[in-house]
Amino acid sequence: MSKPVLAIVIGSTRPGRVGPKFAAWFRSRAIDQGGFDVELVDLATLKLPFLDEPAHPRLRQYVHEHTFNWSRIVEHADAFVFVTPEYNFGYSAALKNAIDYLSQEWADKPVGFLSYGGVAAGTRAVQQLKQVVTALKMIPIAESVNIPFFGQFIDDSGTVRPNDAMTRSADAMLDELARVTALVRPKALVASETGTLLR
Repeated sequence: MSKPVLAIVIGSTRPGRVGPKFAAWFRSRAIDQGGFDVELVDLATLKLPFLDEPAHPRLRQYVHEHTFNWSRIVEHADAFVFVTPEYNFGYSAALKNAIDYLSQEWADKPVGFLSYGGVAAGTRAVQQLKQVVTALKMIPIAESVNIPFFGQFIDDSGTVRPNDAMTRSADAMLDELARVTALVRPKALVASETGTLLR
């Protein structure tokens, strides 16, 4: 049996963002952990327009190719990590838009969070995200990576230099994602093999 797929979603799209730097660091940790096939998903590259599907996402009656493409990416993944900044005590509009495009594709999939910010380390964004993903029947795990005053961890070359707390929390989150994914993945495999979840 192949490894489950972990999708690391970069939740910021603004110029000058640091999300890709932290996502690249976490991707390296995830590859070293060895429990997943790891894929990086950059919302800035996807360029999803503001939700423009006429039917409710739960109906899966998509009409736009960008929605079908996004649906395939999310359907393919078995678990997720959302890499998110904190904007005004919340998370980015781009990430909310991407989440709201779909419904069934998210269900029964574990999700972890890597947040970054100032003194609060992005934790308020994560608390809001947990409410949203629960409504979509995702499985938010307790372990997370929360990075305060994030600039101190990025060197002059743009490389993330983590401290021990960051690496320990990343490894703990990956281990828990692997554990929960192993519990729910058989059901996901059966569903996908029937063809009912794929376009």
